[in-house]
Amino acid sequence: VASAGDWMQGVFDPGNWGYWAFLFVTVVVFTFFYTLVVFQQQNLAENLQRQGGFVPGIRPGRPTGEYINRVLMRITWGGAFFLGFVAVAPFIFSAIIGGGFSLGGRSAAFGITSSGLIIVVGVVLDTLRQIEAQLLMRQYEGFIR
Repeated sequence: VASAGDWMQGVFDPGNWGYWAFLFVTVVVFTFFYTLVVFQQQNLAENLQRQGGFVPGIRPGRPTGEYINRVLMRITWGGAFFLGFVAVAPFIFSAIIGGGFSLGGRSAAFGITSSGLIIVVGVVLDTLRQIEAQLLMRQYEGFIR
């Protein structure tokens, strides 16, 4: 049991390349899966046809649905790989700089992690949306823009 624990500790050590590869693959797979599940529930082609919209050059109905799914797959893979890159960016940058990324020894080259970066960007965007909603509610259009 102790050897299995030592192995797990070695594999999931942030100073190990395997940890970052596992993190990248996990982020890409879960991002892709989550986005696919969310957008498959919306049935975009049917809603588009019901509202009188269409995609130029694509026949309404099933061909439109296939086209939207194909485009959605491409966009989702691109976004998933980008988010995976953001997740491992601190490790890549610290490896390039040469400062190392040994959290076990409590010396990290980067002060902000990828999750911290995502949280900061999300909070800033949400704050801007709330401010804009408040201003629109009070008829102060164009204040932020």
